[in-house]
This record gives sequence, structure tokens and C-alpha cells, in this order.
Amino acid sequence: MEAMTLTSRFAEMSDMPALEPLIAAAIAENQKDFLTPSQIASSNAIMGLDTQLISDKTYFVIEEDGQIAGCGGWSRRATLYGGDHSTGRDAGLLDPSKDPAKVRAMYTHPAHTRRGIGRLILSLCEQAAAAEGFTTLELMGTLSGQPLYEAYGFHVVEQVEDARGGAPVPLVRMRKKVTS
Repeated sequence: MEAMTLTSRFAEMSDMPALEPLIAAAIAENQKDFLTPSQIASSNAIMGLDTQLISDKTYFVIEEDGQIAGCGGWSRRATLYGGDHSTGRDAGLLDPSKDPAKVRAMYTHPAHTRRGIGRLILSLCEQAAAAEGFTTLELMGTLSGQPLYEAYGFHVVEQVEDARGGAPVPLVRMRKKVTS
């Protein structure tokens, strides 16, 4: 089988029509081995894309042979997770000397998993956050994403549940020292 070529670029608002179904498919399909159907449905209320990331130029699109296969980014803002529709977002800027940068909204289309897309996004996030003086990364991971994050060097800080969407969804807050 021929090797696929991954490329990265900053997301633009014009990517939203392609990103929305990718994110929906990732939420619906990639969590099936970890969550119940009601928890997956509930995930839609607490997950998604915060378009502030696109405006801040901290959100990446990963293309595999020219097709959008994944997306994800980081933030210099206080919100840890959630999309535009999520409650409790905080656009306050973080202090790189004491606050961890946030890794946000990582999604890989189910047809493109296990091809290095998530690792590439994490690497891009780590490099960009380091360039702005951040020394720690933090994320709120799903159970399906936890193995990737651990393999990349994140450690579990706490396990929580978010029931804002109805059924409680297990999540894992994780951190990592920046090595870039």
C-alpha cells in the first residue's frame, strides 16, 4: 500500500462546512467502544469547535492526500474544552509563565484514524505553544483519545464527568510539560 501524505495548515472559517460533518462523525464513531449511545449523544452538547480558535490562528486542519482528515488546535485562552454552543467558555488570556496552554477540539475522521494525524496535531500545538512561551500543555480528553495523549507524554490529572448534555460523559484532564 502506498504511503499517504499528511499536510497541515491553519483552519479558515471557510473550512467550517467540511469540519462540521468531520467533527460529528468523529464524535459519533470514534467513541463507540468507550461510551453508550446516550453518552455519545450527550457528547454533542459539550464537544465541538470553538471558532475563537480559528480567529486566533491556533486551529489546524490536517489533510491526507488533499482531503481534510482531521483537525485540532491549542489556545492561549482559559477555556479548556467545548464548542461555540457550550456554556461556561472563558475567552480570558492565559499567562504563559504560570498557566498551561490548552489543547482543544481534536478530531480525526473515522476513515483516517491511526495514521499519525492526532500525533501531528499534538506536535504542531506543542511547537506553537512553546514559541509563545508556554511550558505546559493541558487538555480535557475523551476516553477514546486518552491512549494517544498518554503515548505523547500527557499524564492524568483528574477524571471527571460532564452531564450538561444529559447522560454523564467521562472525561480525563491531562497535562504535559512542553519539550519543543
